Amino acid sequence: MIRFIIPLIAVILFFLEPVFSLFSPVTIGDGQYTLVPRFVIVYLIFIAVYYSRQRAIIYGIALGLLYDMYHIDIIGVYTFLYPVICYLATLIIRQVHRHIITVMLLSLLMIALLEIASYFFASLIALTAIGFEDFLMSRLSPTMIANSIFICMFGYFFKQLIDKRGLEKAGL
Repeated sequence: MIRFIIPLIAVILFFLEPVFSLFSPVTIGDGQYTLVPRFVIVYLIFIAVYYSRQRAIIYGIALGLLYDMYHIDIIGVYTFLYPVICYLATLIIRQVHRHIITVMLLSLLMIALLEIASYFFASLIALTAIGFEDFLMSRLSPTMIANSIFICMFGYFFKQLIDKRGLEKAGL
């Protein structure tokens, strides 16, 4: 049964991202801040680190393609970025201990990398006109804060669920 829960949670998180996007942008004082939920990539990083890099990459391709079709008009950006982020996460985690705090911090680092890469791609093809400083202050910082709250709330749950699936797969 737990075999189907891991991909099911990925799909649920995919559909929850736009729901949480409704809370954005947030106006505080004179500034407008955009919060971008990145629930799927966080979950994929946990899958890549604690379960299987290959599964995370396959899920990343599928969910990245869905993200491209569902959210943006250009197919291929997130289809490419999601698997690359998962692959980089597994390369980095090999160098350090797989402690939950380390994986949480790695997830935040990978979210920042994803946001910066998607910003540069959007500015390259003229989909965005904001400068990099404005991007850092009005989008990246609030996104990092919002996703760090999500990671703190659900990171341990993701680890336990994926560990349980690993034990089930091993027959223990």
